[in-house]
Amino acid sequence: MSEAPTYSPGLAGVIAGESAISCIDVERNKLNMRGYDLVDLTEGGASFEEVAYLLLHDDLPNAGQLAAFCDALIVERHLPDPVIQLINAAPKSAHPMALLRTAVSSLGYCDIEAEDNSHEANVRKAVRLLAKVPLAIAAGHRNAQGLEPVEPRDDLGLAANLLYMLRGEDPQLYAVDAMNVSLILYSEHGYNASTFAARVAASTLADMHAAITVGVATLGGPLHGGANEAAMEMMLEIGTPDNARAWVMDALESKRKIMGFGHREYKSGDSRVPAMKQAGQLVSEATGEDRWRQIAEIAEETMLSEKGIFPNLDLPCAYTYYGLDIPIPLFTPIFVASRVSGWAAHVIEQQDNNRLIRPNHNYTGPVGRTFKPVDQR
Repeated sequence: MSEAPTYSPGLAGVIAGESAISCIDVERNKLNMRGYDLVDLTEGGASFEEVAYLLLHDDLPNAGQLAAFCDALIVERHLPDPVIQLINAAPKSAHPMALLRTAVSSLGYCDIEAEDNSHEANVRKAVRLLAKVPLAIAAGHRNAQGLEPVEPRDDLGLAANLLYMLRGEDPQLYAVDAMNVSLILYSEHGYNASTFAARVAASTLADMHAAITVGVATLGGPLHGGANEAAMEMMLEIGTPDNARAWVMDALESKRKIMGFGHREYKSGDSRVPAMKQAGQLVSEATGEDRWRQIAEIAEETMLSEKGIFPNLDLPCAYTYYGLDIPIPLFTPIFVASRVSGWAAHVIEQQDNNRLIRPNHNYTGPVGRTFKPVDQR
């Protein structure tokens, strides 16, 4: 047998495609999104709607384009009856990500353009998903609590409406600002696991909803989107800032995985972290609860001094969401509400210039075996 081609576990370092949507500039430690520095978008006061438009339409909108985009989202802020029935019939114990995965799939068979993979139809379906996913998250959460759903308000943007529909009360400005920042920072991140999975599905010419469902399913894994939930569970286990350094040292000694740290692409720290930490600090100041941020800071100091490993976005996002009284099982679904924009952009890009994604592999199994009938085995 000839020598096997070089294999890269986890496809690390493998160039799997070309994209004009985003890239991680490792040398400058920046995330470039259609030519814009993602951190500049958050610090410049962009809304999540502006960033979603950028992803779907190649550039930031002017005032008229933004108004039309927001109006289109408002028109689509309703769930079809079959999806509502599915959500209401779900077991109260169902994890919100499992329910959201199924709800997104069911939105596909309610969409009259589901099988139209043209560029224009895909953009329209992306807008519908952006509008409906937050409704499905909130409806599922309230149903599990035995509460009636809260109708969205036309005068609120996506970040504010999400908080309003979850709680049924007007969100504070600091909460809306923090949610907006998190949605922008989570919106797109290159060929990550869920985006690549969605592109693989899209390359078969599966429809938009099918590809997004694949993205949701992949994001739910604890090594991907579910890491923000695991990071908060870790901080709850630590309990107090006084325990943080000893807990991390013990975890390192026993070789436990410490969630919220490390990233394959960033070598000198996740460029999205400072903006999210700033938002988290403002939430801590507004609520008067700073314990979780302090735990994260001490854990970060310890990981840097002991291992040279930086935190990723999931760590500050976890304590920020917790400070906003968002239940931990909703952390990853909210990630979905953001990342739908990036996934949809990749599905559109893939199908606009498609080629089936079909990599090869190195076989490591046996050869030369001889078949025997079952009575001779």
